Amino acid sequence: MNKVLVEVCVDSIESLNNALVGGADRIELCSSLPLGGVSPSYGLTQYAVKHSEVPVYAMVRLRSGDFLFTADEIAMMCDEIQFFRETGVSGIVIGALTEDANVDVKAVKRWVDSAKGLGITFHRAFDLVNSASPALEQLIDLGCERVLTSGGRSAAFEGIDNLTSLVGQANGRISVMPGCGVNQHNAKAIIDATGAREIHLSAKITHPSKMLTMNNKVSMGTNASSDTNRDITDIQIIRNIVAKLNEK
Repeated sequence: MNKVLVEVCVDSIESLNNALVGGADRIELCSSLPLGGVSPSYGLTQYAVKHSEVPVYAMVRLRSGDFLFTADEIAMMCDEIQFFRETGVSGIVIGALTEDANVDVKAVKRWVDSAKGLGITFHRAFDLVNSASPALEQLIDLGCERVLTSGGRSAAFEGIDNLTSLVGQANGRISVMPGCGVNQHNAKAIIDATGAREIHLSAKITHPSKMLTMNNKVSMGTNASSDTNRDITDIQIIRNIVAKLNEK
């Protein structure tokens, strides 16, 4: 049996380091995971490329919200792809949709052309398309090497039937990588059921702030708990998942 590749999504230096120690095979690098992930900063990207011995794929997403991008945003993301290329990442993670929830072929093609020589993952914008089967064929034609998807459901375990169908349709032409809600209790079941050879997760646990005092009358964002808690990738969870997925 070929090794199942484990991709870990991280948005901080601590999570990056923990993912690497835990045995991640690839890193998806971003910022602001609670927002669904946006492009990582220059400093985090540079650190990850310098310290990671496994491929680093950078999220290319300027903002949270939907995946319907303006012409200016699409052009800016082309520039951002060039920045990531110069920083030394192995690949990028992209996704764009049209008003009627189809793959924005023109936008994706521009980004793929800009990223020539880099690996391409199409992210979970795929789970919002009107019809997954033709969308998968479009991504194959565009030259994407993988698609991250929960099978059009709120979590990958719930989308197992759809994921299995997509893996069969792909037939090795593109990697279908289950993601969202993947944990040490369901990762192997998802892989065994779908036949996928890659899986995506963050393996985060919540850590309270180490600050001794805080002004609880002030909130820095819309979620006050984000001021006092941080979600950080856990080394042992990654180790457990890697071991379970590759046990004989």
